[in-house]
Amino acid sequence: MTEDAADRLSDTKGGGVRDWLIDARNIDLAVYAAIAKTPTPALDRGMSTLSHAANYSRLWMASSALLAVVGGRSGRRAAAQGLTSVAVTSAVVNLALKRVGRRQRPDRAAEEVPTARHVQMPTSLSFPSGHSAAAFAFATGVGNQLPVVAVPLHAAAGVVAYSRVHTGVHHPSDVVVGSVLGTVLAQLTTRALDLRSARQ
Repeated sequence: MTEDAADRLSDTKGGGVRDWLIDARNIDLAVYAAIAKTPTPALDRGMSTLSHAANYSRLWMASSALLAVVGGRSGRRAAAQGLTSVAVTSAVVNLALKRVGRRQRPDRAAEEVPTARHVQMPTSLSFPSGHSAAAFAFATGVGNQLPVVAVPLHAAAGVVAYSRVHTGVHHPSDVVVGSVLGTVLAQLTTRALDLRSARQ
């Protein structure tokens, strides 16, 4: 829940809803601060490297190329559905939903996120996380065709989503909502693709 959304709802709803939203926002900020303050030198470089690798969906494009090469016809179909799911999800999240959420990026300096974790702070709005949405969209899209790789891909997507908080560029709620959106949008996309294939 973004700060602006919480404030807007608090103006129109009763005190119970307002209090719930305030508590949710406080938990979100507290989790971000706790991660920032927890020393994790063994993880820092890996998380920043992984987070950077997921920029512009490069990690998922490389994964789809590997699937297409080693997976035969099923691998190529899975790769196509995964990348289509990423394209649809990225368009919805980045062109529409971020403008609705209008949440600013976390104040990484104020929370003293260790510099060893830093990746470049994006200039786009924060809510929801596009990286998380794309990661789960790819895992869900590929898993629709190749269930055997759904578990490892979802695990990788989860680590990518966490890396966005670890590196300080997203609030926890950004990545949670992004992950759910990516999953749902990919399910809708693959269902549409499957129906289209069945009609041909």
